[in-house]
Amino acid sequence: MNDEQLLRYSRQLMLPQVEVAGQDKLLAARVMIVGLGGLGCPAAMYLAAAGTGHLTLVDHDRVELSNLQRQIAHHTASIGQFKTESARAALLALNPGVAVDVVNRKLEGEELTALVAAHNAVLDCTDNFAIRFALNAACFAGKVPLVSAAAIRMEAQISVFDPRQSDSPCYRCLYEEDAEADLSCAHNGVLAPLVGVIGSLQALECIKLLTGIGKTLAGRLLLLDAATLEWRELRLRKRADCPVCHVDLPLAD
Repeated sequence: MNDEQLLRYSRQLMLPQVEVAGQDKLLAARVMIVGLGGLGCPAAMYLAAAGTGHLTLVDHDRVELSNLQRQIAHHTASIGQFKTESARAALLALNPGVAVDVVNRKLEGEELTALVAAHNAVLDCTDNFAIRFALNAACFAGKVPLVSAAAIRMEAQISVFDPRQSDSPCYRCLYEEDAEADLSCAHNGVLAPLVGVIGSLQALECIKLLTGIGKTLAGRLLLLDAATLEWRELRLRKRADCPVCHVDLPLAD
């Protein structure tokens, strides 16, 4: 690290869990963020601010006026731009020392699998079950940790699915492919700060994965009721019949 980096990341370097070795891991890391909306914006901004060396932003949507209530990387002047381009400008203004690539189209099949495999972690910040299932499958094929979150109305959830751990369940263990398809903010609304809280937690879990510090949410699902500010934690286990994990384990008691 040069002198500017030592000063920029000094508050992290002070942490005994991070220090220079941990910051170097962040600077060398490649993270893919899928969805630059309410969750992806704060997640990307905190990862960039913390010094995650390379970020790949994936989203085919453009900024709309209704996004600005919660998608904090975008501004009024961004309306009409691709969300990835708007977010890239915000991230580089915050930290010009990070590299930011953008993908302004839907990814699927071999292209998605190959891009996921080129990263150290993936953040699922989407609101579409089909994309979530595809990301989950690609992450488990490439043994890339997946930080998954969702927020709607005044409820939210977050978990980590880590295929590097033999006992870690996957997203498909939690949801069937015929899960309800209309759970989006566009149809149900969402309270603005809620996505900021959960998106920030996605960045936190990602940093923990990249640096090896602390204990991640692998095998646990956190649920937040913003109306009462009450958290619940559920333990997750692999499903013996999961079509993605392909494991022969007894069903949980």
